[in-house]
Amino acid sequence: MAISWLSALKVVPWGKVIEHAPDVLEKARDLMDKHRGTSASNTATADPQHAEEVPSLGELKNRCLALQSQVDQLTQTQQQMAQSLAELAEQQAGLIAMVKRLQTRLWWLAACALLLAGTGSIFLVYALK
Repeated sequence: MAISWLSALKVVPWGKVIEHAPDVLEKARDLMDKHRGTSASNTATADPQHAEEVPSLGELKNRCLALQSQVDQLTQTQQQMAQSLAELAEQQAGLIAMVKRLQTRLWWLAACALLLAGTGSIFLVYALK
């Protein structure tokens, strides 16, 4: 099972994923803002089962305060998650850049090793003659 995950991760074009990450983040923020706007404009509909029971003004005020507290907590959580997502996107971009640099260095190291091995074999052939 692990081999299939590793092969799947190797197939993903991480450079393009990182390249488009800021656009995805921006669209997600736009979607959250749009959702906030529509949910704020919608009014609560009355439940037909509870239409007979009219809560007192104090009970309504308590419910409203509790709901406002929940909305504030959810808003704060969403903002923290969006900030964390942006930080993760930046870190991932840095990791991708570092992996590309390491790949380049690995290619150079492999080329130097092959060159050194070839040179060593040539000297060995001439030394044995």
